[in-house]
Amino acid sequence: MNTDKMRKAIGVILLVFVISLGFNKPVQEWLSIPTNIVLTEGQEMVLFESSHSQVTAKSEQEDIVVFNMTADEEKNDGQIATVTAENQGDDTVTMEVGNFPVKKVNVNVLPEIKVIPGGQSIGVKLNTDGVLVVGHHLVETEDGEQSPGEIAGIKVGDMITKINGESIDKMNQVSSFVQDAGEKGKALQIEVKREDKVLQKELIPLKAKDEDSYRLGLYIRDSAAGVGTLTFYDPKSKKYGALGHVISDVDTQKPIVVHDGQIIRSSVTSIEKGSNGDPGEKLASFSDERQVLGNISKNSSFGIFGELTTNKLKNNIMDKEMPIAVSSQVKEGPAKILTVVEGEDVKEFDIEIVSSVPQKFPATKGLVIKVTDPKLLEATGGIVQGMSGSPIIQDGKVVGAVTHVFVNDPTSGYGCHIEWMLEEAGIDIYGKAKAS
Repeated sequence: MNTDKMRKAIGVILLVFVISLGFNKPVQEWLSIPTNIVLTEGQEMVLFESSHSQVTAKSEQEDIVVFNMTADEEKNDGQIATVTAENQGDDTVTMEVGNFPVKKVNVNVLPEIKVIPGGQSIGVKLNTDGVLVVGHHLVETEDGEQSPGEIAGIKVGDMITKINGESIDKMNQVSSFVQDAGEKGKALQIEVKREDKVLQKELIPLKAKDEDSYRLGLYIRDSAAGVGTLTFYDPKSKKYGALGHVISDVDTQKPIVVHDGQIIRSSVTSIEKGSNGDPGEKLASFSDERQVLGNISKNSSFGIFGELTTNKLKNNIMDKEMPIAVSSQVKEGPAKILTVVEGEDVKEFDIEIVSSVPQKFPATKGLVIKVTDPKLLEATGGIVQGMSGSPIIQDGKVVGAVTHVFVNDPTSGYGCHIEWMLEEAGIDIYGKAKAS
């Protein structure tokens, strides 16, 4: 019995001791230090400000990270611990008290990457990789209404890439195959892409009643157009990123597989202001006569990407190279966006980064932002369609891009972190070569 009481007493004492450690200031200081830190070459970061001078630390590779402790003038017995990124690589800093290790911090040093922020309004013209099926069409024949495409098992969202073994890029290539097969009474051998699969279909064209032409019974499209905002470009490689989200077909709601395309200088003609439940929109004009700014080689979850074909691209606000910040370096608080609300003039507007999720792997919607600038709220009501891609600037660094608006609150929306857009553009921010 006495033994049980002794054990309970010891347990209570240990519990009180462990709980009291949580209120101990040095322990709180150590716990507040992150276990993983990402820095860029030359960057210095304060790890902690200690009220005690017994803390020491060392890095495993001093050629990568230099740890330093200096006296805190405001605290007679205190120190300020900083870590400085000397060279690219990975290192570990171990903190000790009386030669007893109390915390390990993994430090990843990235090369300093600089890009030029955009903000310009751009027209986007995409040509699909094949022709996209956007609907079924019923052909009126002597035997009733039928859709040859539907009978053949071709679905909305399929991409027709070959007919009778010949590659198809444009809609105007299709009609000659259809007419020839119809007149000869032969079936078309059609290759379609459906998500990640390549399928072979056999389609027999039907002759329309009281007409000489044969039909597929499909609505198809080979291009798409819209407006958005340029996010950044690299002045050395000419690689750029824009929009911050994928372009999907308006009818199928599926991502467009890009064959090629162009971004074109665009001018905002008017704004349809957003309101609760009704996102607004930038109305802009662009034509074939307008200046082509670059090509489009990729349409992904993080936007469109390619290379600029002009050296004369300025926003007249921030036209010099700016460092980027990875997701772990972005903090909640004030920031700015660059965008166009009238004509071609890029302006900067105040926003608030409400939350930022440090992401180890590529993911969209890593930022939640809120427009706070009275001028932008007056002009647009908040975030509107066409503003996607507007670069987000915080503390002199490019941190991300505007991507989506909250339907029920147009003053707020999502953004994506810039590191994922850079990765998609083929710009190496990790010091390891990636394919473009």
